[in-house]
Amino acid sequence: MISQFFVLSQRGDNIVFRDYRSDVQKGSAEIFFRKVKFWKEDGKEEAPPVFNLDGVNYFHVKVVGLLFVATTRINLSPSLALELLQRIARVIKDYLGVLNEESLRKNFVLVYELLDEVVDFGYVQTTSTEVLKSYVFNEPIVVDAARLPPLGPAALFMQGTKRMPGTAVTKSVVAHEPGGRKREEIFVDIIEKISVTFSSSGYILTSEIDGTIQMKSYLTGNPEIRLALNDELYIGKGGISSYDYSGSSGTGAVILDDCNFHESVHLDSFDVDRTLSLVPPDGEFPVMNYRITQEFKPPFSINTLIEEAGSLKAEVILKIRADFPSSITANTILVEMPLPTCTTR
Repeated sequence: MISQFFVLSQRGDNIVFRDYRSDVQKGSAEIFFRKVKFWKEDGKEEAPPVFNLDGVNYFHVKVVGLLFVATTRINLSPSLALELLQRIARVIKDYLGVLNEESLRKNFVLVYELLDEVVDFGYVQTTSTEVLKSYVFNEPIVVDAARLPPLGPAALFMQGTKRMPGTAVTKSVVAHEPGGRKREEIFVDIIEKISVTFSSSGYILTSEIDGTIQMKSYLTGNPEIRLALNDELYIGKGGISSYDYSGSSGTGAVILDDCNFHESVHLDSFDVDRTLSLVPPDGEFPVMNYRITQEFKPPFSINTLIEEAGSLKAEVILKIRADFPSSITANTILVEMPLPTCTTR
């Protein structure tokens, strides 16, 4: 049960605000932004996603530069609140096609209509884009995706066609195509977050992959589709022995530590031939989430060398090598090296 929901820009501007229960002070958005902006507690620079201030619990997630925030005075499950904020952002993105400050301001009537259907008096009703289509009737004002700001300083080095992500993220699931055409498309993205710890000599100490298969369907009639995965896919450490993995049968094997599926996925033939059958709902949704901790070759290798050049000076040499084909380009690479607080420059 949440008391308030609001969306703030990076400057702290209140773009969307909805008070459901009137038990939290009206200036909570300003209080929240001031606290997050100048957060210095526990020696951390950034505020945690959940914190309590003057008896009010604040939950927030960052989505494409926007702060989605919920407040409550009760002891609400943090996982529930954060998942709700992510789903609200996804529903708004499904309807608007493009999620940014401009699209929210142009479609505030539609956004408020969505919020009234998603949450009623602080209680969640539904976060399904498909279900909401029966109750939401405002048409979105489409924002031109070509006028979106670049992805950051690294965008200066990108090619013109590579500046924007795939077209799936910039199309509304409810807006009609020009000329009344039917849109028969489906987009499948595999997104993986890789966490690797290297030793000072460049050896891998720990490695982990958190992945998700995202799908966005524009197929009319919601037909059943089948998604085929790797035949040699094993789930759990006990799914394949070390002998099998080292043998010929395990050369292309993929071992998942664990995974979960969207509720629309039928697993009847998954154990037999590793295929998923589903009727894709409207909007973007994760077909499957998975985690891998087996050894793999990371896309980058890192070597460091630190030498003391004097009593008050140290030289740090950081070498990063790309271990993938030259035909692939890695954009928006950011390298951070933490230094002691006493470092001058």
